[in-house]
Amino acid sequence: MKLYDMPLSGNCYKIRLMLSLLGKEYHSVNVDLKNGDHQTPSFLKLNPRGQVPVLEDGDTVIWDSTAILIYLARRYGSESWLPLEAREMAEVTQWLAVAQNEILYGLARARAIILFNRPWDMQQCRETGLAILRVMEQHLQHRHWLALDRPTIADIACYPYVALTPEGGITLDDYPAILAWIKNIEHLPGYIAMTSISP
Repeated sequence: MKLYDMPLSGNCYKIRLMLSLLGKEYHSVNVDLKNGDHQTPSFLKLNPRGQVPVLEDGDTVIWDSTAILIYLARRYGSESWLPLEAREMAEVTQWLAVAQNEILYGLARARAIILFNRPWDMQQCRETGLAILRVMEQHLQHRHWLALDRPTIADIACYPYVALTPEGGITLDDYPAILAWIKNIEHLPGYIAMTSISP
């Protein structure tokens, strides 16, 4: 298995974390975005969107972090990570949507403005990020995990950019339930830290 990766990408980290939680070995290929590795013809054959991560598993090539999480859960995990029952699957999918919407356009982009000088509106990103943090804090008041009574790919999808929130200039001090949820993930067997996330 081969992962086209970028160390500072939260989306790539989701996949490294999931692979570690599943105990799967893989070869990491660093994609240098600054030098345009993601726009080369060979990379665009793997992912026409020119984005990381990309997972190569034999003849199977999957791009997009959410799609890769679904693939890994279904191919190598158990139903606990991504249930087949309709209601439970929908509950997991709701949070996958949050990861690709409010968390991405709020928390992840606020971080990218600071770290990578991206040209987005910081105030709008922070407002979007704070709004979803309030939703998550309320939701996690009396539960350990986002979707079900156990960790699922919903938690893995949302975790990185929430844990990295301080790098976007937003403190998590006022969100004790979110901080407890972060600790729950960090105590999962097989957990690996991202360089920027110190458990």
